[in-house]
Amino acid sequence: MLPRRRACCATLLLTAGLVAGCASAPSRPAAVQASAVTAPLATSLTAAGGNSWAVVPMGGAAAQENLFWELFTRPAASSRWELVTPPGVADNGGLVAAGPAGGRLDVAFRPSQGLTFSPLASTANGGQTWGTGLIDAPVAAAPDGLAADSAGMLALLSDGGIEQAAATGTGWARLAAPGAIAGSAAGRGCAVTGLTAVAYTPSGTPLAAAGCARPGVAGIFALIGGTWQAAGPTLTGPFAARPVRVLRLAGAATGNAALLQAGTGTSASLLAAWAAGGSTWSVSPPLTLGTGQVLASGTGAGAAVWVLLSDGRAETIAGPGAAWRQLPAPPRGTATLAAGLAGDFDALAVSAGNLTVYQLTAAGAWLETQVISVPIQYGSSS
Repeated sequence: MLPRRRACCATLLLTAGLVAGCASAPSRPAAVQASAVTAPLATSLTAAGGNSWAVVPMGGAAAQENLFWELFTRPAASSRWELVTPPGVADNGGLVAAGPAGGRLDVAFRPSQGLTFSPLASTANGGQTWGTGLIDAPVAAAPDGLAADSAGMLALLSDGGIEQAAATGTGWARLAAPGAIAGSAAGRGCAVTGLTAVAYTPSGTPLAAAGCARPGVAGIFALIGGTWQAAGPTLTGPFAARPVRVLRLAGAATGNAALLQAGTGTSASLLAAWAAGGSTWSVSPPLTLGTGQVLASGTGAGAAVWVLLSDGRAETIAGPGAAWRQLPAPPRGTATLAAGLAGDFDALAVSAGNLTVYQLTAAGAWLETQVISVPIQYGSSS
């Protein structure tokens, strides 16, 4: 198990400093400003082949520099989780993961401990070894603030700008200046309140997601011919009169999946949406939030979407045409869920430096199967 090390190691910073093309060309922002919107970073994703990844906060209070973000993986042929957090960088600010793209996982570190940029780590062998790089600006505190496909990478920055790089994470350049999407014709039609995610369509078209003040508009935009164009689903019925915020936007080989929040307060609802091939959207029935708030969310193999709510509910939906399914109340301390290939779920519960894994049995009970003790140096920066 890798030791926890203090601050950024010299090797990573030296390697990252040599990455070509990191500096972004200056670009004049549009008059309309819309920074990135923060969202819960705890999440998991499952590849088509069955490999799962989970991002989990552990330790203690952030105020005492005791909150650390950890990355775990469950190989496709195993039911056991492994700690694979990239070493050498302070991770108090959070981890933002993208992938898997061709078996690769990319992880951006949210700045903390005086950093003003986001180090990058990439693995193609399940976290056994990591390559390094950097984004020369802070990646947004959003679970889909980083996106990757076989040809490129996208990063949503805290100021609302978007940068693009080669698939290797090198040659970062400005794709959209802060406020550019909000100031576009499509952005004005949505009345963008803040960007929330980036993704690629299966054909490689860059996507950006946002919250919209204009009722009934789901703020998903595609960069086509150098212009950001509206590409989100059309909401009907009562949701046509409610403001919509795109909470998640994920890409996959078969299409894109989105999680939308329509409305605010106790009358708000969650809607899942899928675009097969990146085109026509299918929208799910609503899930009423009530007093609950989204604590964590993620995707499973295929088209599955799940959410963990603050009122103790855990809900999942298998894909287009399905209905939301409430899971048994997760164990105490559950920080995130992870979906399996057969609609099964694990709950990852945290208590200080211990991660306890529970599997949902066919009888509907959570069965403890594993405990991982993570070596955390409390009061340090990593």
